[in-house]
Amino acid sequence: MFDWAIIVKYFPILSEAALLTLYISVISLVLGLIFGLAAALARLSSNRVLFGIASFYIWLIRSTPLLVQLFLIYYGLPQFGLELSPFVSGVLGLALNVGAYNAETIRAGIQSISHGQTEAALSIGMTHAQAMRRIILPQAVRNIIPPLGNNFIILIKDTSLVSTITLVELTMKTQQLVGTTYKPFELYLAATILYAILTSATALALRAVEKRMHLKTQRS
Repeated sequence: MFDWAIIVKYFPILSEAALLTLYISVISLVLGLIFGLAAALARLSSNRVLFGIASFYIWLIRSTPLLVQLFLIYYGLPQFGLELSPFVSGVLGLALNVGAYNAETIRAGIQSISHGQTEAALSIGMTHAQAMRRIILPQAVRNIIPPLGNNFIILIKDTSLVSTITLVELTMKTQQLVGTTYKPFELYLAATILYAILTSATALALRAVEKRMHLKTQRS
């Protein structure tokens, strides 16, 4: 029989775990943006070595399951003397994964800007790096926010996989409580509600950012 009291009793505990889930997501997103930008610029580079490394990284990540990537980092690296905590392993795995998808999004955004603008910037004495930083990237940001936002929402849901490497976030905490209360439906329902709150709040925040940037573009 369904027991609302279980949800009421354990919702605060699960909410704390949800905050850890959000914390993991934000750190992974920031690192993923750094990895993604670096890989995108390398893919656009004329340097064959950088292009090859970035292409291999993106191909490998997009061709393999996130779960396997997490296992490789957490269980595989200690074999070579590099032992990482569940938190570091989880964040690193998520960041590398989302970074590969961000890379293709950022690259597409940069390529959507007319090459003539780069040529114009170079003609007035800017270096390629200055043109990219001052002219191209600010315009590309407006185009890539929606897909990057979607990647972040997917990332929040993907954090559930770090429970498999013993990181006690929302999913793992729910599993632990189910093991002691034997009330799986109520507790997983509570976890579902919390995940929905996190992703919906993120979607609303991103929509507000998009709207603000659109208004700023119209004014300029």
